[in-house]
Formats: sequence, structure tokens, C-alpha cells
Amino acid sequence: MKKALLVLMLVVAMCGCAFAESDLEYVKAKGVLVVGITDFQPMDYKNEAGEWIGFDADLAKAFAESLGVKVEFQEIEWNNKILELNGKNIDCVWNGMTLTAEVLSSMECSKPYCNNAQIIVVPVSEADKFQNMESIKQRGITFAVEHGSAGDEQAKSQGLKTVEVQDQASALMEVASGSSNAAIIDSLMAAAMVGPGTGYENLTYTIGLNIEEYGVGFRKGSDLAEVLNKFFDAGYATGAIEKLAEQYKIQAALIKK
Repeated sequence: MKKALLVLMLVVAMCGCAFAESDLEYVKAKGVLVVGITDFQPMDYKNEAGEWIGFDADLAKAFAESLGVKVEFQEIEWNNKILELNGKNIDCVWNGMTLTAEVLSSMECSKPYCNNAQIIVVPVSEADKFQNMESIKQRGITFAVEHGSAGDEQAKSQGLKTVEVQDQASALMEVASGSSNAAIIDSLMAAAMVGPGTGYENLTYTIGLNIEEYGVGFRKGSDLAEVLNKFFDAGYATGAIEKLAEQYKIQAALIKK
């Protein structure tokens, strides 16, 4: 009887240790922080050498260095981000991620660090036809949206017709090629990729659909979220985060909390 009780106590203790596993120690033990991303300028995108850069990518590199580990960027299907995280294929989602109700309930999130909005992108020649939501709805316009994104969510809440694509870069290509009438993407991406002096000079943006905030997501209960919050605090104190934001021209969107 005593032996059985001892075995039971050991099992309970082992279960308790499993549930109390530290994500920080897990990442340190394997020596790499795997960051889930999509191609999303100016947050995460590749330079001419094929290296991932951007405001989020550069911050992730610095955060990994502060932990004493390497960083690895893993492109993901955005709609599968929670599954990728819980399956430990990635350790965090750091890609201009909107703090939606679903994200907040499914992930352990950092404090918000950037403001954003979902906006409509259209050809310059069509811009005057996209100034009023009621007229847009009546015309039955089809919007390209990233599957599972905040733009996708906004389109559905507005009752808009959509075609779902892999990422926001693909949504822009849909509009540029004429395959879709318009796209709904993040305002930070639109500011970097649409208009004069960009790769999409013939596109522009019109109506803003909401106001939102970006955060970084870890596995639910992860201790890495608080570690990242302290990293953010230190970065603001030294001015390093503001300097990086200026490099990628997003300083006006920073949240300094």
C-alpha cells in the first residue's frame, strides 16, 4: 500500500513538473528561438541577399541574442499560427500580429508595441469609387485578403466578398494584376509598399476599417512573454527601439508603454 502511494506521489510530481515547464529554459536548452513569420514588409521580409530583415525580424534577432540563443525564421500559413505554436514547430509569432480576441485567448502575448489599422488598397484609377462603404457593398466588390488575418476578419464583419490568399503580399499582387478589385491589408504594410516610390506605384489606399495593436504571441502560459516585455522596456530606455523604428519608417506607430 505504501509502495503504491509512493508511486502515485511520484506520478503527480512528474505531471506537475511537466505543466510547469519553462518556455525560456526550453528555448535555451535547444539553443534557438524559432520565430513564425510571413513575408510582410516592413516587419519581416528578405533583402537582396535572401536574409530576413525588418522591424520585427531585427527585434527578434536582438531578443534571441539577449537570451543567448540563435534565431531561426520559419514561414508559416497565417491561419495555422496557433497550431504551429502549440505543436512547438515555432516558439513565437512575431509578424505584425494583431491582438485579436482569438489571439489573446489562445496565446500568451507581449504588451502591444505598435498601432495599426486595416485599410483598403485599390488601383489609383479606381480610388474615387472606394470612399464609401455602403456604395462598396452595393457594388459587390471582391477583396483579396490573407487567410486568417485581421483583414480577413474585418472583411467578414463588414459582409464583404473575399478571395483568400497566402499572405498580404499576395493580396497586393492580386490587385496589381487585376485579379481582384481591391485588398484589405495592414496600414503599416501599405505605407511601405504602396504609392509613389514603391513597387506598387499604381496602387493607393483609401478607407481605414478599424484601429488595432500589434503584439508578439507565445504558447499559452509561456514565461517568455514577460521576458520580452522587459526586453522592450530596456530597448525603449536606451532608445534602441525608436532608432530601429526610424530605420524602417514606422516610428509614428510605436506604442511606448
